[in-house]
Amino acid sequence: VQLQASGGGLVQAGGYLRLSCAASGRSFSSYHMGWFRQAPGKNREFVAAISWRGNTYYANSSIEGRFTVSRSNAQRTMYLQMNSVKPEDTAVYFCAATRGDIVTKKEGYGYWGQGTLVTVSS
Repeated sequence: VQLQASGGGLVQAGGYLRLSCAASGRSFSSYHMGWFRQAPGKNREFVAAISWRGNTYYANSSIEGRFTVSRSNAQRTMYLQMNSVKPEDTAVYFCAATRGDIVTKKEGYGYWGQGTLVTVSS
């Protein structure tokens, strides 16, 4: 599967943004999908994931209270709705796909998109 993330940009703190991850191939519905982010000088970290069944996972309560991960198997697309964004959300956001069971760690994913930059100004 090939992935392409989009939707990043510059947004003010407190604003919102929706990221998309478009997948190629006909087996999208069988993959668990995840969002990760990497801030300058930091490691890539888990943000959110959604299983092929639609079960969702979030990195922490702050993320869960502001972000929503969803998917459309018909559109072969995963989304990340980001509300009440903060300057610390500034990072390159990557989408990833896996058929494995580990969805909250980057080591569990075998397919990655190219990333989309989100910049939150204070």
